[in-house]
Amino acid sequence: MNENTVIEIINLSKTYKGNHKPSVDHISLNISRGEIFGLLGPNGAGKTTTISILCGLFAPSKGDVYIDGLSVRKNKEQVKNIIGIIPQDIALYPSLTAKENLQFIGRMYGLKSKVLKERILKYTEFLGMQESLRKKINTFSGGMKRRINLVAGLLHEPKIVILDEPTVGVDVQSRNQIVQYLRELNRNGTTILYTSHYLQEAESLCSKVAFMDNGKIIIRGTPQQLISGCPGCQTLEEVFLKLTGIDLRD
Repeated sequence: MNENTVIEIINLSKTYKGNHKPSVDHISLNISRGEIFGLLGPNGAGKTTTISILCGLFAPSKGDVYIDGLSVRKNKEQVKNIIGIIPQDIALYPSLTAKENLQFIGRMYGLKSKVLKERILKYTEFLGMQESLRKKINTFSGGMKRRINLVAGLLHEPKIVILDEPTVGVDVQSRNQIVQYLRELNRNGTTILYTSHYLQEAESLCSKVAFMDNGKIIIRGTPQQLISGCPGCQTLEEVFLKLTGIDLRD
């Protein structure tokens, strides 16, 4: 494993029980330390399964993944301390306040009271959530839930942050604030692996991207490389549609 490589996916496959077709089909991919890497694709492409394997939620059928040199197959618990996961589904208790949710999650990571308090204040201040800490999650807007969901995955200050659709269903202001914060995290050395259906967002945010379809990686490179290498395309979205087609994916 190259010293600059922080995520290495080697010949990875996943076939769910009862299925003949693999959801992830022999993919290999390297992500460098300090990148914002976009894993992009239509519904059913295999992105979420890939991320779930990286997080140790599913075991691969074949192949392996190395996170900062550690095999996900053999070192699952150590890997969990290196990564922060921000799932598409809101992973918060609706009847608890934002502060209670963050305290609970921070204690699960083993954070001491003083450190936990400092980190809750630091992250919620940047994301404009300090005034809402004592409010229950079930009173929050979608954008507020997304921002607290993001804080929850960052409390243990992971080296790598994995985000599955972090800005889905939020207003423009919340999306802008989340994107700006991801840039700030990255400037401070955090590697980010990101999936989204917002191709314009991915084009401006990601240093490199890979398109995934039918369980395979079909192309990778910087957004500008992919655009310049696709005749007639001026945006990453146009490249995406040209390579994956315009048929609806449900």
